[in-house]
Amino acid sequence: MAAQANYNSWTKTGLIDRVKELEAELKNRPAPPPEPVPVEQPQDGGEPSDAQPKPKKPKGKRKMDPSKYSSRFIALKLAYLGKNYGGFEFQAMGNQPSIEEELWNALTKACLIFPEDDRVVQWDCCEYSKCGRTDRGVSAFGQVIGIRVRSNRPLPKEPIQDEQQPTADGEEEAEAKPEKPFDPIRDEIAYPRVLNRLLPPDIRILAWCPSPPPDFSARFSCRERQYRYFFTQPAFSPEASASTEGVKTGWLDIDAMRDAAKRYEGEQDFRNVCKIDPAKLITNWKRTIFESDIVEVKDVNSALPYLKAQGFAPESMKNDEGVYPKVYYFHVRGSAFLWHQIRHMVALLFLVGQGLEKPSLISEILDVEKNPAKPAYVMADEVPLVLWDCIFPDLSQAVESTSAGQSFEDIMQWVYVGDEGSAQGKLAQFGPHGLMDSMWQHWREKKMDELLSNRLLQHVAEQITAQDFSLVENKKLNANASVRAYEGGNTGRLVGKYVPVMKKAMMESPEVQNDRYARRKGFADAEDMRAQRNARGEEEDVTMEEKP
Repeated sequence: MAAQANYNSWTKTGLIDRVKELEAELKNRPAPPPEPVPVEQPQDGGEPSDAQPKPKKPKGKRKMDPSKYSSRFIALKLAYLGKNYGGFEFQAMGNQPSIEEELWNALTKACLIFPEDDRVVQWDCCEYSKCGRTDRGVSAFGQVIGIRVRSNRPLPKEPIQDEQQPTADGEEEAEAKPEKPFDPIRDEIAYPRVLNRLLPPDIRILAWCPSPPPDFSARFSCRERQYRYFFTQPAFSPEASASTEGVKTGWLDIDAMRDAAKRYEGEQDFRNVCKIDPAKLITNWKRTIFESDIVEVKDVNSALPYLKAQGFAPESMKNDEGVYPKVYYFHVRGSAFLWHQIRHMVALLFLVGQGLEKPSLISEILDVEKNPAKPAYVMADEVPLVLWDCIFPDLSQAVESTSAGQSFEDIMQWVYVGDEGSAQGKLAQFGPHGLMDSMWQHWREKKMDELLSNRLLQHVAEQITAQDFSLVENKKLNANASVRAYEGGNTGRLVGKYVPVMKKAMMESPEVQNDRYARRKGFADAEDMRAQRNARGEEEDVTMEEKP
């Protein structure tokens, strides 16, 4: 290992291995020789009796020779729960591990890829591409990567140079029997099974595609990305009061949120509904939203009966026989998304749901001619957000559309765990240590935490809901009242007197931020920096997805 190694780009596992290597070298390093003393040489010319033994070299793991194996380009569909990770993309100086780092460790340990140094994350060795760059804490159930990996397919045999020798009867020996043709699925490495044995339990490979379309890129071949943002109804613990009129604290007006969500559909300029990254010098802020809605999740109940008790529920729920809390999600499908766009979209919907804003806020903030700069509002929490799926249509037939309701058909031929057509495949799906078994273990652990928390909350609620809330003063909002704004977390945040979004302080426009960044980098303005980038052949990132 070169002394000038850049340890900043190493994986955590690689750094630990390097420390162990250095410790082993230090342990095996011979002690400094003592002061030289005359040693009487033996008469037979043998070694001196006090000669130092040679230190043993530390044993290293034997590496596979990639030249002895064929390779193939495949796509992998994976799912992960992002709460414990610092995002999908590898960050050299990140405080938390990333999904890419865990993938790298599994791929190199299984010898599916052959980098020069498996301790340094450099994807240029395997034609790697990724569909989305999810933020810290964000999950994905349909993330896709493209990658070239080791294959079981036999290498082509070199032709025999010597001519066939005739037999005693003058006839040539019969040709060797043809080998059994290689089945690209049944005879191939079970990539999901191999990787799932090495990955953490909250990262799972769901399927692989044996033959992606020509020139496939997990990023640029994707024409539709689907996100879901989950939340509960009520959003946080409601306050008890005698009043049941209007939107009660903690509860959300789902119908108003649906009205607001529909206003995102179609081609819109989302410069005021995202986070600006001046380093990208983006000039096109238009994105197409095919569908945007609020959907109830069925059969996900952890009943808390006290929520429907007098004083806690709004008047509209008086005759509602449903079980609360309920679970909903914001469902959005689009061609591509800007940085933190989904979390900004959800934040505005929550303000509408709490009755702090009207649904017309969405139409107003998307009117960039009237409002060229973004108000300084807070985006929603990251944990409830999920990259739900990525769609790859036939690009030769796909027609780009800017209208709502657009839908693409995925042409990827996914082979899911258990669909390999073998008994081993079914065991990998339902057997001990199979995909379903490992996911059940992870789910049950979290379910027990939820169940015990649920019972404790209900137990405490039963002791206090017998109070007569008609005696509780109905605190009307006044000029100095502090509002609890919901932002997707576990409770509302006290924000003091609520200031409407369009009356908040305005941030600098994207153009101003871009110019300021370019001047800080030594250019005349953003246009000058962009021109010099283009001259160097650097590509403008106009389809930037969510990223850390």
